[in-house]
Amino acid sequence: MGRNPVTALMAWLLLLSWGAAAFGEENPRYRDPKQALNVRIRDLLGRMSLEEKIGQMTQIERKSATPQVVADYFIGSVLSGGGSVPSPHAPPSTWVDMVNGLQKGALSTPLGIPIIYGIDAVHGHNNAYGATVFPHNVGLGVTRDPQLVRRIGAATALEVRATGIPYAFAPCLAVCRDPRWGRCYESYSEDHRIVQLMTEIIPGLQGDIPSNSQKGIPFVAAGKTKVAGCAKHFVGDGGTTRGIDENNTVIDYDGLMNIHMPAYFDAVRKGVATVMVSYSSWNGKKMHANGDLITGFLKNKLRFRGFVISDWQGIDRITNPPHINYSYSVQAGILAGIDMVMVPENYQEFMADLTQQVKNNIIPMSRIDDAVKRILRVKFVMGLFENPMADYTLANQLGSQEHRELAREAVRKSLVLLKNGKNGNRPLIPLSKKATRILVSGTHADNLGYQCGGWTVEWQGVKGNDQIIGTTILSAVRSAVVPSTEVVFAENPDANFMKTNEFDYGIVAVGEAPYAEMYGDSANLTMIEPGPSTIRTVCGSIPCVVVVVSGRPVVMEPYVDEIDAIVAAWLPGSEGGRGVADVLFGDYGFSGKLARTWFRSVDQLPMNVGDSHYDPLFGFGFGLTTEPRPEF
Repeated sequence: MGRNPVTALMAWLLLLSWGAAAFGEENPRYRDPKQALNVRIRDLLGRMSLEEKIGQMTQIERKSATPQVVADYFIGSVLSGGGSVPSPHAPPSTWVDMVNGLQKGALSTPLGIPIIYGIDAVHGHNNAYGATVFPHNVGLGVTRDPQLVRRIGAATALEVRATGIPYAFAPCLAVCRDPRWGRCYESYSEDHRIVQLMTEIIPGLQGDIPSNSQKGIPFVAAGKTKVAGCAKHFVGDGGTTRGIDENNTVIDYDGLMNIHMPAYFDAVRKGVATVMVSYSSWNGKKMHANGDLITGFLKNKLRFRGFVISDWQGIDRITNPPHINYSYSVQAGILAGIDMVMVPENYQEFMADLTQQVKNNIIPMSRIDDAVKRILRVKFVMGLFENPMADYTLANQLGSQEHRELAREAVRKSLVLLKNGKNGNRPLIPLSKKATRILVSGTHADNLGYQCGGWTVEWQGVKGNDQIIGTTILSAVRSAVVPSTEVVFAENPDANFMKTNEFDYGIVAVGEAPYAEMYGDSANLTMIEPGPSTIRTVCGSIPCVVVVVSGRPVVMEPYVDEIDAIVAAWLPGSEGGRGVADVLFGDYGFSGKLARTWFRSVDQLPMNVGDSHYDPLFGFGFGLTTEPRPEF
């Protein structure tokens, strides 16, 4: 609390100097919040030089950003990439100080246009140490509960704002049609209708759009508890051939519109502030260069009035190899309708190239003005001009107990019970809390990094328990059972261990190691070793439940007959252990239904519900249910 008076004084002095520089002898209309939105945009745009306009179109990584760079180049936006933090285990105050330092650079310019700082908060504020890590979207789709997802959006917004950041690159609206894709866990479902339901996360992040709002106008509620959202990745990213990341989506126009586009209708209707373009191609044409879809469809037909942002070095990848003809990439991307370019490092090259093309009439000034109007519109709507500086008042929201309980609820609702009882025998679940001796084993039983998956702390995720605050499956089991129950942990017990020890039952947690994007592409979709051998050793000796921790369905058919009970836990996040224990031991019942088809063999892929060759191990919508049966 001691920081606040100093912060307030500094902000007041900064605003005085900022106002003097911007106002001069006049009172600019763009500074007046009582003026109509379009009046403010036109007034400010009319005062801007080409250099200032191109600066607004440029987003750079925080590692390349300093207050001086922001001021000198009139930078419009800064981002943190995956794992890009001000310092290891940085507290909220360190984040706020960093964001405010960069913001002061922006406000020191003659027009004082604030930056918008963005970050990938894709399952909670996943870059920040101590944040609540919610289940990834693949699990949330199972819940089919838009109000739950809306509450998660609101909690995420608070945690992102706690670190001074007003812009989240979420939600991902991909419709993953092939689990071999390394981003499949970022997709809510193979069914666009579930993805559409989950766009309710947008008003959670941004606030409820007013009923009289004009279609396509971005909306972010006043105050500092909401963030601008970003619908991504436009469009068809989940339909690439063989599930290869950034590959080609081969589908006709009707298929694109009926499968991959519907969620964008909902996102625009709900006032999403920004849209990010996909690395992928549609029928051979790179989306970053597809003016027919970006400008013709999204902007003109859907009447989207927020700004369109590229993905990380997205325009570079218009060519193959990337950056081989950068001038062409700049031209193709900007003319297609990209408004803000996530450069994110070689900003001088981008700005010089774009400036030269405008001066040479290759890119018309009207295209530049359209881009800048859209960027300014979002900044005005967000209230950044009135409240550009972050403060420390929301620090207690990061990883709050309320948010952790919400995440725990989300885990319970996202779990799918795939099997419960071997060969017609009585169900194994709910497990008894009063057992004499329980074995917990598997690579994922005591590993928060594995439990959270990619896009957690680092871009590709982390391993172990040192960098995430949460509860593992092992620790949750120990807390759930009665004091007299002995819980033994053996990550990969051998046959001799099983013969020489007696257990009432075993809990085996296995699955995938963390990954993100192309590094997660998989042609075989197998669990990491020694997962399969642990299943066979434990489940061949004692009654067992296998908890599968993965970003998608994985190969299970060879082991199903040996297992008494199977739970699909997806990537449940920091509260995954507690949520799993809640339903394993009967405090809550299983309710989740598959939002993805669980294949028998990868040879069947792609295979989605409704396909003529549909022959799943567990079909779309499958999920056994149990009734709560708390023992104490």
